[in-house]
Amino acid sequence: METIQITTEFIRLDSFLKLTGMVDTGGQAKFVIQGGEVEVNGDICTMRGKKLRPGDAVSYGGKSFAVAAE
Repeated sequence: METIQITTEFIRLDSFLKLTGMVDTGGQAKFVIQGGEVEVNGDICTMRGKKLRPGDAVSYGGKSFAVAAE
């Protein structure tokens, strides 16, 4: 699992997927999130505006990333 540091209090799930390179566009992020393909902390998440905070973990397409504070 790779760690991605953020400099803000939180980051939206769709933005996080783009930041990590798991998806290329916001449209693709919306599609995979609403399609139930993304897990946040081990549970399927279909809310693209989900606020991720340090300590959260995201998995999609065989890749996993942890959110960390800078």
